[in-house]
Amino acid sequence: MLKLNIRRRGHEEAELDITSFMSLMTILVPVLLLNMVFSHISVLKLNLPGISDGSSSATEQENRQLELVLRTAHVDINYPAGQLVRRVENTDGEPDMETVSLILQQIKRNLREKSIEKDDLVILSEKGTSYKTLVAAMDTARSYRAVVAASVVDAELFPQISLGDAPQQTTVVGK
Repeated sequence: MLKLNIRRRGHEEAELDITSFMSLMTILVPVLLLNMVFSHISVLKLNLPGISDGSSSATEQENRQLELVLRTAHVDINYPAGQLVRRVENTDGEPDMETVSLILQQIKRNLREKSIEKDDLVILSEKGTSYKTLVAAMDTARSYRAVVAASVVDAELFPQISLGDAPQQTTVVGK
């Protein structure tokens, strides 16, 4: 009888060295978590102006529109549309959004006293208005900081914002 001499090689278990992987995860996980906290996406809801059918009610509604007109040297606040309420001059080349906010708060209070609930506003800007100025105007028109019960909250002003082009500025030349 033939005897087979089968040798079994010693089967050693492979050792996994995950030390470098664990070091990588120790650094990577906190960095990724910090990036998630600092990356913040804001979504601004805008209303596009609708097509008017030319009816008298559409004209009536348009005349009661609150406008914030961004000009190169100043900001005009109109209510109803086209009727100047207040002109706020720029300070240091930038619109004075604090003063604009105070005026919008006063308009909101006056409308509430007359039992008029108004949540919409149209921001009209000239060509060349910077994106930063436009976003600052939108933030100013949407809400303001108020202190309620010893805590600071964002109080609603005019959250429904529409955008448009500012009308040409007319200058009157004296004769």
